[in-house]
Amino acid sequence: MNRTGKWLTGIGAATAALGGGLALWSALGARGAEAAVPQDGAMLDVPGGRLHYVDRGSGMPIVMLHGLLGQLRHFSYALADRLVSDYRVILIDRPGWGYSTVEGAHPGIAQQADMVAALMQRLALEQPVVVGHSMGGALALALAIEHPQLVGALGLIAPLTQVVDTAPDAFRGLQIESPALRALMSWTVAVPMGTVTAVETLRKIFAPDAVPADFAGRGGGALSLRPQSFRAGSNELLAAPEAVGALVPRYGEIAVPTSILYGRQDAILDPELHGRVTANAIPDATLEIITGGHMLPLAHPRATEAWLRRLIARRG
Repeated sequence: MNRTGKWLTGIGAATAALGGGLALWSALGARGAEAAVPQDGAMLDVPGGRLHYVDRGSGMPIVMLHGLLGQLRHFSYALADRLVSDYRVILIDRPGWGYSTVEGAHPGIAQQADMVAALMQRLALEQPVVVGHSMGGALALALAIEHPQLVGALGLIAPLTQVVDTAPDAFRGLQIESPALRALMSWTVAVPMGTVTAVETLRKIFAPDAVPADFAGRGGGALSLRPQSFRAGSNELLAAPEAVGALVPRYGEIAVPTSILYGRQDAILDPELHGRVTANAIPDATLEIITGGHMLPLAHPRATEAWLRRLIARRG
């Protein structure tokens, strides 16, 4: 073998070794994340996958759906305990997130709505208040539009409700168009880079509120640092404009009490666009704007609880 061939062989071996090392880091990182955030609830088979959920309390049901890169501990961190003495609270890992699994490709918002609807029917929930945070807000809206008989009221916390072509700065690293590149990155650079940049990314997502010191474990944040979370986040971010665009013309069909809660200083989604514009498009919807950022269920649980109880009173 000539000198050039040896050089190319050496480069190839080094690249393979680096890729293998990064894949091992990713696998070990995922295992560590799952050890820090173990499964909290039960699993239920639905068409298209298995959903992980926590079912606590009794009385009128409340279903809670988390946002992008989240899982159900975003609600159990501080909000759910304030409600379980009076209501039956069901927290769900959305399809493909947390410990919920899917069959085949990551489902879009419409398919996720079908899967959550199937769980609601299996649990015999009678027209619950459906609460959605951020991307979970888009899912809650899809549920109310596609399965109106199942929803008793809508509570939307900092929801994604309008078409946005530019991703928030905190999520731009997820904009990977190529499925093959997305898969490769998920097992190589995504987890190591996400680990290195986690503090700054969370600061942007929570701003201006402080990131809880125990968010990685108690808040479920560690589960975002897994290869499957990177792939799911990239899929949802890229699919969001089309998925939300299909919902916007149908907001006038929503016929249940609806309330939107936004933080005035939200650095991820614009309260005027996603809050006021949408509230004006949904019959009899209300908008409340409070001091705070995007992660209201964790950073402002008392104000979020008070808002939600006002919506429940409207539902009757």
